[in-house]
Amino acid sequence: MKIGTDSVLLGAWTSLKTNPKSILDIGAGTGILALMLAQRSAAELIDAIEIDEDAYEQCVDNFEQSPWGDRLFCYHAALEELVDEFEDQYDLIISNPPFYSEDYKTDNGKRDMARFSDALPFEHLLDSVSKLLSKEGVFSVIIPFKEEKTFIALASKFKLFLNRMLYVKGAPTSETKRSLLEFSFRESAIETQELVIETARHQYTEDYINLTKDFYLNM
Repeated sequence: MKIGTDSVLLGAWTSLKTNPKSILDIGAGTGILALMLAQRSAAELIDAIEIDEDAYEQCVDNFEQSPWGDRLFCYHAALEELVDEFEDQYDLIISNPPFYSEDYKTDNGKRDMARFSDALPFEHLLDSVSKLLSKEGVFSVIIPFKEEKTFIALASKFKLFLNRMLYVKGAPTSETKRSLLEFSFRESAIETQELVIETARHQYTEDYINLTKDFYLNM
C-alpha cells in the first residue's frame, strides 16, 4: 500500500518533548510511523504491531533495511494479544487507525481491513492504549474530523485527556478533513493549531513544507 499523507503528517507532528524511551505503533502497515519516529528520536525501543501478514512482512523488511533496525521490532499479532501478554508500558503510542465507517466495501479484503474502522474499533483502540501507555505517556492519533467529538468523548471514558490538536485542510477553502490528536492521563489547556496542505495543486504551503520536509526527497 502507498504511503499516505495522513501517516506523514502524524509522524512529523507527534511531539517528542517527553523524550520517550519506548514507542509503540499500533496498526503499523508497512512501518512508516515507526520509521519516522526512529529517525526523529533517540528512543531505545520502537515496537510495531500489524495483523495483516503481507503488511507485517513488508514492515519487517523495511525495518531491517533501515539505519535503525536494531531499535525496531514488529509483532504479527492482534492488538488484544499484545494487551493480554505484555506487562511493559510505552512512553509514546502512535496510531493511524482504520477509520472508514461508511457501509462501503471494495473487492479487496486486505485494503478494506486497513481502511475500515470495524477492523479496529475506536473503543477497542482506546481501551488498549489506556492499558499499554505509561503514567506519563503520550498517545498520538489521526482521525477524520467528523469523528473527532466521538473519539474525544470515548477517550475520556479511559481517563485519556486531549492536550494538543491539529486541524488539517487540503486547501484554504476546503473543509477540515483530518484531526490530529494528542492525549495523556494529564488534563491541561488544549493547544490547537490549523494546517493547510496546498494553495493549489502541488503548491504546498510553507507550514506543510516545514513540518514534513525531513521525510521527502524532493520537497
